[in-house]
Order: sequence, then structure tokens, then C-alpha cells
Amino acid sequence: MDFAAGEDPQQQQPIEHILSFPIILSDRIRQAVDESKSYKLECTEVGKLVDRLSQMLRSFVRFTNTAPSLYDRPVRRVFTDVTRTLKRALVLVRKCRRRSVFLRVVTIVGAADFRKLFNLLDASIGDMKWLLSIFDTGGDFGVVLSLPPIASNDPILAWVWSYISSLYLCPLNVKIEVANGLCSLAHDNDRNKKIIVAEGGIPPLLKLLKEDTSPEAQITASNTLFNLANNQDRARLITNELGVPIIVQSFQKSPIRVQISIVKLISRMAENDEVSQEAFARENVIRPLVTLLSFETFVGNDSQKQSIHSIVQFNKQDTRNYTSSSSMWSINRKERQNEPSELKLELKTNCAKALWMLARGNLANSRIITDTKGLLCLAKIIETEKGELQINCLMNVMEITAAAESNPDLRRAAFKTNSPAAKAVIDQLLRLIHDSDSGSDSDSDDSPIKIPAIRAIGYLARTFPARETRIIGPLVKQLGHWNPDVGTESAMALGKFACPENFLCTEHSKTIIEFDGVMPLMRLLRGSEKTKYHALVLLCYLAMNVGNSEALVHARVLTALEGADKGIVGQHSELKDLVVQAIYHLNMYHAAVVP
Repeated sequence: MDFAAGEDPQQQQPIEHILSFPIILSDRIRQAVDESKSYKLECTEVGKLVDRLSQMLRSFVRFTNTAPSLYDRPVRRVFTDVTRTLKRALVLVRKCRRRSVFLRVVTIVGAADFRKLFNLLDASIGDMKWLLSIFDTGGDFGVVLSLPPIASNDPILAWVWSYISSLYLCPLNVKIEVANGLCSLAHDNDRNKKIIVAEGGIPPLLKLLKEDTSPEAQITASNTLFNLANNQDRARLITNELGVPIIVQSFQKSPIRVQISIVKLISRMAENDEVSQEAFARENVIRPLVTLLSFETFVGNDSQKQSIHSIVQFNKQDTRNYTSSSSMWSINRKERQNEPSELKLELKTNCAKALWMLARGNLANSRIITDTKGLLCLAKIIETEKGELQINCLMNVMEITAAAESNPDLRRAAFKTNSPAAKAVIDQLLRLIHDSDSGSDSDSDDSPIKIPAIRAIGYLARTFPARETRIIGPLVKQLGHWNPDVGTESAMALGKFACPENFLCTEHSKTIIEFDGVMPLMRLLRGSEKTKYHALVLLCYLAMNVGNSEALVHARVLTALEGADKGIVGQHSELKDLVVQAIYHLNMYHAAVVP
């Protein structure tokens, strides 16, 4: 039976009723055995088995009365199954209270019924023996990994029950061992994850995460929760169990090794569940993340040397956030300076990813990052670092610029032209786009860096004045990149400069043409469907905005638009309208210049 598939109706009953009812049934069976007239020998054997079972039931109830806490999932399952068996035993024994041969025939009681009942009672005794073994060890002998009859078809279920009960009852060293076992099970497959969550594994793991006297316990707990939180439902369950405040509190006051494992958990939960993403923001995790990310970032650079408090800006209403971050910094600063550089790099890399996941698709969180002057920190890391840390910071910037594109207030506040942070970010984006130029060497693939940088510049298209021609040139150059994805992204970004929604679309279109952007666009028309689409869109914008350009005539753009792929144009009604308008503008110019 797959117990993870659904809930037993008995799970909703009070645990006191679950525990007491089978004892009452066993007393009734004993009385019915004494009153039996037929199948006397079989009924006596039933009585012996029920007496043994009753002793176990009473022993367990006595244990629960003295236990500080009770993990009731296996208890409910076993006691519910025992109750079902005892009910069957009571019905069968009561049929044997008369000697009448006629009644014996009518009630259809036979030796086969007793054999089945004996097997069921033996199984219930085995289940109770197992239940007593995992709850009555006193916590000193570690986890019990035997297989009860109730889980004979699903050994993982029995292991999970044993592991979780040990998290409630055992000393800390055993809990760490147990959490490692759960971590391995959760890593294996999604079904194991479902069972661990369905059987109540999240609350004791969160409690273990609070064990700030044991970094090993916190690391093991956070690693296990990380393995569980690989989809939206389970990430949300951790949040629903009030896990976010526990995670954030543990993150802020833990040593660096623990912070690395916890920040990975924060990142995964924010990545998979928007409710968790917002919950972490409400618990003010963004500022400590920026604080840790900026650690040592500005050291040794006299022109930008700043204290942590000048990097992380706080508003008056954020006193609580300031106090927690400042406290965390002062406590851990000295010991962090002595940590291995590899650990510090790993922490910063994962902090950058967590900020990326928190900002992704979330305007409010993007605004918080910019309010902390996180942009300045991100720009500096993009300038000085390579590899995963640089990419994570770049993806952070891309998400913030995407939010700014859709929100004028954020765009004006974070990316105004005289802002040092905005200037630093744009300088680094342009540097990344410039690096390797248009590139013709496919052996060194720079597209993972170029594409998000190009996309971020495109998101900011409305912030650049017409005189800012240094932005257009690098994008035009990337139209001819050896990787067609880079060329496509460049066409998309330039399209945001030239689209009618951009107030300066005519000036930007002239600049694109001045930087010889028409011919590489024409070559992109021979690419994939996506590439053709965006190249056509940009060509249409250029024709609509600067239809009198000689470059468009020499490149025979009118002929290209008239012969555009009918399949692509037909699939996109907005593209069809653009092509019609572009052809109209080009024909108007030709009519004006041709006598």
C-alpha cells in the first residue's frame, strides 16, 4: 500500500481516541472469548493473541503519558490497523457464543476464518513490537531500521517513520545521523521526498536547524530541507510550517559554513515558490545577503573604499533591519577574516544566487536591493570576479533591469543618469558586451555572459538619452556574433530602442543605421524562426522611423520586406501589421525621390 498517496480518515481523529479504542476492543474480545460455546479451542487462541496485543497497547499508552512529545504518524497508522483487526476478531468470536449447529452453518464460521484472523493478529503484534522498539529505546541506541508488517510492501515508509521519530526522541548526535539518513533518502528520488513530507518530516528538521550550538546539526538540517524543497509544493510547505523566520534567524547568526548551506536553501525556496520568495523578503533577508555579498568587495580600492554601512543604506523605518545586520556583521567580522578564501567565495557566490532568485520576477524585492545600494556592489563584483559569482551577479542585474523596464518609478529611482550605481552597472554591462568583440571563435563561448548583459541594456532602453550613442554601437556589433543567439538578443535589445513606445525611437534608429546595423540585420533574416522574427521587427521599426535612409535603399530592405517569410508573418498578426506599415513608409520615400 502506498501510504504517501493519501490520508487515512482516522488521521483526523483525536490521538486520545485512537489510543484508547483498541484497548476497549481487546477487553470486549476477552469477554466474548469467555462466553464462546463453539470453536472453543480457536477462540482461546484468539484470546491469548489479543491478551498479548493488549499488553503492548497498554505499555505504549503508558509510554505516551510520560513522553515529552509524540510523533503520531506511525502511531495513528498502526493503531488504526490494530483497531481494524480487533473489530474483525470481536465479530468472529461473538459468532461462537451459541452451540447450535444451525447457527454455526448460517453464520458461516469456519477454520479458515480463524486462520486469517491469527495471521492478522500476528501482524498487529509485529507492528506493535516495532512501534514500541522505535519509541521506547530511550534514545540511546540510535535509530531502529526494522521492517514492520504494516510497511512490508514499502520499506522506505518504515525507515522514514523511524528516522522522524528519532528526530523527536534521540540525543543530538543521533539526530544528526538521522537527518543525514533523511537527506540521503530525499536525494534519491521524488517519491521519497513526498513520503518524508507527508509523514511530517519538516517540523523536526526546522527544529534541528535552530540548534545553534551545533553547526553540524544546522548544516545537516538545511541540506535535507534543500533536497526536499525542489518543487513549489514542498517549498511552500516549509514556508507554511513557519520555516522562513527560523531559516532567516539561523542564517544571520551562524558561522560561515552553516550560512553557505542555509543560503542555498533560501535560494532554492525562492526559486521554486513565489510565496516563499515574498516571505523571505518580509523577514528582511535581502539586506543581510547584500551585506555578506559586499564583504571585502571594496577593500584595497582607494577610489571606492567604503564601510559596510555606506554600502548598505537603511531608511529610518528600517531600524530593526539595521540592528540585526549590524549585529551580525560585528559578531562575525573578525572570524570571517580568518576563514579560507574558498569558503568566502562560496558564500558570496551563493548569496548572489539567492539575491537573483529573490529578485526574479519580483518588483518589490528588486526595489529593496536597489535601496540597499546593492547595485553598486553587484557592479563591482561583475568588474572584479569571474565564473559563477560574476554570472550570478549579472543575472541579478538583469532581473532588476527587467523590473525597472515595467516600472517607471523604479527606473527613475535606480537608473537615473547621474546615479553612480547606475553608471557603474551600465559601464560593466557595456564592458561585457565589448569583450571579445563580435567574436568569431566558437571555441570560447562568451554567450552566457553576453546574453544577459545585452538583455539588461535592452530593458533600460528608455533611460538612455539620444546623445548616449556609446550604448548603440556595441549592440549593433553583436548582430554579427558567431552565435546566432547573441545576434538575436542584440536585435531584440535594439528593437526596444527603436520601437514606437520609446520617445527617442527616431534618434536611436538613426544611430543604429549610422553604426552600419542594416546589413547584419539582413543576414539575420536567414536564421531560425525566432531570429527572423526579431530581425524583421527591427527592420520594420527602422523603415518606419527613418524610411528615407539611403542605407535602407542600398540594402534593398523594401524587397526583403516584400518577400518576407509568409509563414512567420502569418503566424504573428502584429508582425504582419508592422511589415505593411514599413513597406508603406519605404514606398512613400521612393515615390518622393523618383520622378
